[in-house]
Amino acid sequence: MASGSDMMPYASTRLNVGPNVLLLAVAALVATLTLSSGAASLRAQSKSSLPARFDSYIKAHVKLTADKQNQLLAGQPVTQLLDTDPAKEVAIFGAVWVNAPIARYLAAVKDIESFEKGDNFLVTKRISDPPRLEDFDQLALPADDIADLRTCKVGDCEVKLGEAALTRIQKETDWSKPAATADVDRTMRRLALEYVSGYLKGGNNRLAAYRDTNRPTFVAQEFAAMIDRMPEMTNYLPDLKKYLLDYPNVMLPKAESFLYWQNVKFGLKPTIRINHLTIANQQSHVVVVSKMLYASHYFWTAIELRVLVPDPARGEGFWFANVNRSRSDGLDGFVGSIIRGKVRGEAESGMQAALAVTKHQMERR
Repeated sequence: MASGSDMMPYASTRLNVGPNVLLLAVAALVATLTLSSGAASLRAQSKSSLPARFDSYIKAHVKLTADKQNQLLAGQPVTQLLDTDPAKEVAIFGAVWVNAPIARYLAAVKDIESFEKGDNFLVTKRISDPPRLEDFDQLALPADDIADLRTCKVGDCEVKLGEAALTRIQKETDWSKPAATADVDRTMRRLALEYVSGYLKGGNNRLAAYRDTNRPTFVAQEFAAMIDRMPEMTNYLPDLKKYLLDYPNVMLPKAESFLYWQNVKFGLKPTIRINHLTIANQQSHVVVVSKMLYASHYFWTAIELRVLVPDPARGEGFWFANVNRSRSDGLDGFVGSIIRGKVRGEAESGMQAALAVTKHQMERR
């Protein structure tokens, strides 16, 4: 985690690419909506229509069926798999009307430790600014990962790490001692601190090059290639795209951000991941984007893009549009071709569940 090749950016999902309440799934959100501005045109919207820019995005890039369009207008969650390379990516769109103030959702997201907890979230911890070693006190690898790190080597390892990080763990651990597990966890915590500190100073250039397989995976390159394929970024949110690629050298007006790490149940193994979450207030919408900086299993990289669009014609609530996109090394080859359908199906059902939970949690207060 220390320098670009030291740490472990995100792997992608092999088996469980479905979202768990706002981050499980895969890929990015539909920043789709720079609503048409102007209070007059907003008031003209009726409950039988969507805001113009949102509607335009859906027709051009999501292509909902008439039944799903009616379901969305009725205030119910809808999902749709998006076109992408099935051998390396899963991408899904979801949207729902939420009858609650946008400020309520933003307050919940800012309290990330409470917002993403329970069920599949074993630990969620917001990282201090500046980061501190104590932020990672709860970071502990499962026994299977510890056992793998004892014998694996560069190019053949179950845990996603850069070459320098893997070498450092093996050199700093006396595997013959009972304290070996504690030593590995201690080194991982230091690596995590160095990794996030490096990212805050150097951005994507400091993200890892995974060496779990014989082909290095450069997280920054995979992330850039992924969002280049997102019309949500290129056509609707170009400033956000530039920010995500060039941070910290490019800032986003009216935005705030923080890092957090998690231990999450993904697929067959718990996964450590580190995210950069940004909230940006725009004139016609609010963007909440979570960028995956590291994952110990499954992901190369991932993004969750959420756009919150007010619609005064319907009331004080907002359209909650979500695009999840993730890249993984488990979807190619013969085995990958067999499980792709399951992965995509789980992604869609997971997104459906996440939208329903979000709507319920926000509206019940």
